[in-house]
Amino acid sequence: MHEPADFTGSRVEGYRLLKERAESLWERDLPLHSNLANISALVRQFLDRTNWVGFYLWDAAANQLVLGPFQGRVACTRIPLGKGVCGAAVSEQATQRVADVHRFPGHITCDSASESEIVVPLIRAGSHPQVLGVLDIDSPARARFDAVDQSGLEKLAAALVSLWPG
Repeated sequence: MHEPADFTGSRVEGYRLLKERAESLWERDLPLHSNLANISALVRQFLDRTNWVGFYLWDAAANQLVLGPFQGRVACTRIPLGKGVCGAAVSEQATQRVADVHRFPGHITCDSASESEIVVPLIRAGSHPQVLGVLDIDSPARARFDAVDQSGLEKLAAALVSLWPG
């Protein structure tokens, strides 16, 4: 991770700092896409060995994810429910941590350089949970993401959902 020069703590502490910075960047009077664009840039700066960081937003009427703000190469624009790693995260309502995307059944290749991926669903809790989208991060390194990354990114996602308008 690319911590500030004065940061010497653990990766867990680094993720706490990332979450804190993301919350401080969020401006309630800005459009959602503006906030998500900044968060994408922040996460991309913070994590090493990533080639794509961004959001897919849920379109309930079309039953699919639609490309949102991101940092990286050109991406797939629509992902149906249950398709690929992102679609699996939504249909299972659970984080998908994939060490080797080439072994993931139905993986959608948007960037041939990607080797591993983590996708965290963004779900507003309640009596009828509402899927908002996913945070998707790809890496050109196999097995790039571990349990510390998953936990830290899930905490970040929960913070983003709490700030999400609506």
